[in-house]
Amino acid sequence: MSKSSIANLKKEVAPFAQTDHNASVKQVINTLGPLFILWFAAYLSLSVSYWITFPILVVTAGFLVRTFIIFHDCCHQSFFKSRKLNNILGTITGILTLVPYEQWKNSHNIHHATSSNLDKRGTGDMWLLTVDEYNESSKWRKLAYRVYRTPIVMLGIGPIAVFMIEYRMNTKGARRKERINTHVTNVSIVGLYALLCLAVGWQAFLMIQLPILLVSGMLGIWLFYVQHQFEDSYFEHDEEWSYVQAAVEGSSYYKLPKVLQWITGNIGFHHVHHLSPRVPNYHLEKAHEASVPLQKATTITLATSFKSLRYRLWDEQGKKFVTFKEAKKISKSLGRSARKSTAPEMLKKVN
Repeated sequence: MSKSSIANLKKEVAPFAQTDHNASVKQVINTLGPLFILWFAAYLSLSVSYWITFPILVVTAGFLVRTFIIFHDCCHQSFFKSRKLNNILGTITGILTLVPYEQWKNSHNIHHATSSNLDKRGTGDMWLLTVDEYNESSKWRKLAYRVYRTPIVMLGIGPIAVFMIEYRMNTKGARRKERINTHVTNVSIVGLYALLCLAVGWQAFLMIQLPILLVSGMLGIWLFYVQHQFEDSYFEHDEEWSYVQAAVEGSSYYKLPKVLQWITGNIGFHHVHHLSPRVPNYHLEKAHEASVPLQKATTITLATSFKSLRYRLWDEQGKKFVTFKEAKKISKSLGRSARKSTAPEMLKKVN
C-alpha cells in the first residue's frame, strides 16, 4: 500500500473520529436499561419455568456484550470527549463485564500497536504459532497448543479462565494506577454480587448470572477470534509490518444480520476500528460506507465465519491460515524439496 493511499484512507476516516455526546448517552440508556430489565425479568421467570428463563438469559448476555463495546470505546477514549467521563463509565461497565478497566486498556492498546506483527505477539491477543514454530516445538508444547486451539477450550473453558481468573489478578509489572483499579473492580464485583444474592437468594443469582457470563464470554471471545483468524489474513515480521495493512488486511469485516450488528455494537466493522480506534462504535458503519478501499476488506458472514474454527497455524510461505493436516502436508512438501536440492551436492561428494 503506497504512502498516498494510506494518507487518503486516513483522511476519509478522520471525519468519523468524533464523539457525539447525545448518541453516546442514548447508547448507554438503550444498553444498560434493557440489561437490568431483562435480568429482573429472568428472575421473575424462575418461578414459572427455566425453559422460559434461559432464552431471556441469552438475550441478556447479548446486552452484556453490547455493554462491553461501550467499555471498549471508553478504553479508546472515543465514547465521550471527556477523559474523566470515559474513565468513570469504563470502570462501571468493567465491573458489569468483569474486566478491570486500566489493565484491559493497557493490554488492548498494545494489541492495536502490534496486531499481525509476528515479532510482537503475546499481549492482548490469542496464542498463535506459525507452521515452522509448531514443527520446532517440543511434544508437550505441541499438545498444549492443540488443546488451546480446540473450540471447546477457546470458547468453553476460555471465558472462565479469562474473565473469572486472569482478570482478577494484576499483571506483572503493572503500575500503581492499574493495580488499584483492578482491586477496586474486584471489590465492587464482590459487593454487587453480595447485594444481588441478598436480594434474590444465592441459588437464583447463580442460575441467572452464571449462564449470562458464560454465554457473553463465549460470544466475546468468538468475536475477537473470528475477526483476526480468517484464511487470507495478514501477518508479517517487524521489518515488513505495516499498521494500516494490519488494520485493513489483518482485521475482517464481519457482516452480521442487522439485529446482531446492533447488539454487538458494530464491532463487525473491525477493519475500520483498527485503522482508527478513535471512531466511536456508532460511526463505524458510516466510515466503512464512506471509503471504497475499506469496503474491499475481507468480508466474512455468519455462515462463512465458522470455517475459521478449522484454522490452527499461520503459513508464512503461503500467507494464510492452515489446518494441522494442511500444515503436515506443507512440511512434507518442504522436506522433499530440501532433499531434492541437496541430492546434486551429495552426488558431487560421491563422485
